[in-house]
Amino acid sequence: MRSLSDYQHIFQKYLDKNTFTQSPVELYEPVNYILALGGKRLRPLLVLMGCELFNSRLQKALPAAFAVEVFHNFTLLHDDIMDAAPLRRGKPTVHHKYGINTGILSGDVMLIVAYQYLTHIKPNNKVVKLLRIFNKMAQEVCDGQQLDMNFENRNDVTISEYIQMIELKTSVLVAAAFQMGALIGGATDIEAEHLYAFGRNVGIAFQIQDDILDTFGDPEKFGKKVGGDIVQNKKTYLVLKSYEIANATQKTNLEKLMHTPTTNEEEKISAVKKIFQAVNVRAEAEKVMNDYLHIAFTHIDATPLSIEKKNYLKTWAEALMERQV
Repeated sequence: MRSLSDYQHIFQKYLDKNTFTQSPVELYEPVNYILALGGKRLRPLLVLMGCELFNSRLQKALPAAFAVEVFHNFTLLHDDIMDAAPLRRGKPTVHHKYGINTGILSGDVMLIVAYQYLTHIKPNNKVVKLLRIFNKMAQEVCDGQQLDMNFENRNDVTISEYIQMIELKTSVLVAAAFQMGALIGGATDIEAEHLYAFGRNVGIAFQIQDDILDTFGDPEKFGKKVGGDIVQNKKTYLVLKSYEIANATQKTNLEKLMHTPTTNEEEKISAVKKIFQAVNVRAEAEKVMNDYLHIAFTHIDATPLSIEKKNYLKTWAEALMERQV
């Protein structure tokens, strides 16, 4: 197995060779723009990694990796429009730079392009199976986004509902990336299902870790101001678990803080964080995160992969949970 930087280098070369030069320029320039904004390229790397677990010729998985990255950025483009977000990775969002109508249409064509690249996979008899996985994942991501939007207007969201939402919105794409890569590499359906379950559980743990970092992360390492979820009154795992374990006074104070518009960001972040610390919710969140990681590992252990490859995946997942960004 290669290092993550090796996978990144291989994928970046493919990405650089597959920029969009066709007309109308106004439609495709925004696509090139958002794809060039960078990021860790985590999801396409998982396609390549999943393939190489079963076959050393990972180049044949590059079109699927590209499809996954284009789809992921399509969701980001449309999410930014829905959130009226001005910045993405420190740069103007597509709709701020090119206009909302162009942003919507460029996002639409990105979804179509993702499907086109999936049809480039050889042999052709794998394409139908990949499309079924991709279709299921794409619909679930939309389901998760709608649930997230629904939660904004609800005060009775449960932890199980929250886990379902982050599973759909975030982790199914991670899971599908692993599964598609494994199938391209020659894995059996059962082996690929284990890779899917591994990715799904790692994805849930990843999002819980993100909730933790948003409140308790080092802003210098996290790459953005901490407390953003608190300012936006988001119903994260930390908030929902605190409601569950706090005493009556703490719960009343937290509900008041999280159900009112933010006027003083620093004061609000500090007040909510004090309640989190008083109920020790970080430890609760880390326990659940590690529980999902353990479930993920049981699926890796159920595969016929070598000990070296199993340990590679476990080490990668553990490093993901220990990240500061």
